[in-house]
Amino acid sequence: MQAIRKRYFPALAEYIRSGSEASLYEATEIGKLLHGIHPEDIIAIHEESMQTLVANVESEEALKLYHRSFIFLIELMVAFRFRVQPEQTQEQRFSEMRDMLLNSHRSFRMVKNKYENVLQHMDSGIAIFDSDGMLSFINLQMAKMLDIPRKTLIGCSLRELLTHPQLRTGTKRILLRLYKEMFLSRSRYLEFQDSNGKHLLVTVTYGDQLDGDYLFSVKDVSEYKQIEQTAYQNDKLAMLGKIAAAIAHEIRNPLTSIRGFIQLLKPHLLQLGKEEYARIILAEIDRANDIIYEFLNSSKPSAPMKQKVYITSLLKEVVLLCESEALMKGCQIQMEFYDEQLAVSIDVKQIKQVILNIMRNAMDAIEELGDERSGCIVILARREGAYIEIAIRDNGKGMDHTTKIRLFDPFYTTKAEGTGLGLSVSYRIIRNHGGTIRVTSDTEEGTEFKIYLPLVE
Repeated sequence: MQAIRKRYFPALAEYIRSGSEASLYEATEIGKLLHGIHPEDIIAIHEESMQTLVANVESEEALKLYHRSFIFLIELMVAFRFRVQPEQTQEQRFSEMRDMLLNSHRSFRMVKNKYENVLQHMDSGIAIFDSDGMLSFINLQMAKMLDIPRKTLIGCSLRELLTHPQLRTGTKRILLRLYKEMFLSRSRYLEFQDSNGKHLLVTVTYGDQLDGDYLFSVKDVSEYKQIEQTAYQNDKLAMLGKIAAAIAHEIRNPLTSIRGFIQLLKPHLLQLGKEEYARIILAEIDRANDIIYEFLNSSKPSAPMKQKVYITSLLKEVVLLCESEALMKGCQIQMEFYDEQLAVSIDVKQIKQVILNIMRNAMDAIEELGDERSGCIVILARREGAYIEIAIRDNGKGMDHTTKIRLFDPFYTTKAEGTGLGLSVSYRIIRNHGGTIRVTSDTEEGTEFKIYLPLVE
């Protein structure tokens, strides 16, 4: 059996690569040698060989290779069954040939069904349209993405698919965009974001590469996008650290000297009735120092000095700090705690800084609406698996798509006097605690930040 394997694999690989008649002849020769071997063993060798051949190729390429391999297998099975013995009559030979073809057909169907089953359970969505534009195959994942039962899709044309009564409006828009980009413009790749925020990558193999068929593959690449975004964020923070280390101290030193001289001149300005000048200069120097402090922190927040605390107690402290400011800006703060005993191991000062920053952003967003509606900030804490989820939700002006994308970028701000460092620092602090921070927002409807921190039992 091992000798057959060694001969089978290169012959199959050569046929798939070149499709030559010589390779099919080799299949016939191998089939004649397979005395006393069960057909299922032959199919097992074929399957092992194909798994090796498609191990490192894309799903649409794998489908083409499987399709081509069936011809090789049929040729070999025919040779395996059709071994004419001299003592047989013509009727016996005819009967054996008929049985051989029937069994070969069954073997082919068994292999085809097995590989179709593999395609059915792939994590990528797969759909095949034939040369007439009819949907000839669709796997479970693709039907799930469309949210339509498979049995109602097979045999549909593209037009019938677009007018399907169960097709959602958002999905229809995506399909029309695919048609424009891939059928009319013949793009091979298209990446987009669906209504649930998932990043999907669509690839198409055109008919001239697949015997007239069109193969569509859809893969969820959200995790890869998240990794890419994290790497991009880390690169920007590393660059920020280099800049901070180079210039921050050089700026603070002269500011300290200037502040000292203004303090010395303050009595003279008081005699001239210009003490307001001194107050403004000192206030501006202090503001400049605060910006530099945030700048340094954003590049390299100090290592967290962790201690075990109950998260509800920390949130109540933050609410007390913000309550008066919230009332001045016309909003109320509500708290919803599902378990008072949820504990985390954190640097209290740093996490308090993060929550205060988000709370102040929420109050500013509500204030910008003026008297359009009564402002409200809701804070809740609950268990989410091995994490504690802290959600801070407001009904302020919300954010557009561009703002959401750049929200955690250093120096990006929508405020006239903002530094654009607050959320960048917050992002880094939460990551240093082994947690994550996420945001959802809609323009004119509000924003919700969710912070996840590891739970301590």
